[in-house]
Amino acid sequence: MAYERLFEKLTKENLWVYILTMLKEHSDYALSLRRRIRDRFGFLPAKITFYIVLYRLEKEGLVESTKVQGRRIYSITEAGKEALGRAITLLERTLDSFKS
Repeated sequence: MAYERLFEKLTKENLWVYILTMLKEHSDYALSLRRRIRDRFGFLPAKITFYIVLYRLEKEGLVESTKVQGRRIYSITEAGKEALGRAITLLERTLDSFKS
């Protein structure tokens, strides 16, 4: 039970980190991006949650989108790269403090 709570906190509740990580690798449309998260990180975010987080990231200026052949393609912005870098640093420091 404790592990499941930790998993929820580190995945679904921080979905923005996973989205930005994948967009840093390359731009993508939403459904493909969601599948890539499943394939790489081992969990499939709920569609509604995924879209809410994606739209919030766009509103905050961390991602941007353009329409290409009727599909919305998402890309990480410079602000998104900076936010992702700060998040990774925080996670690394936190993990290091557990190892000490």
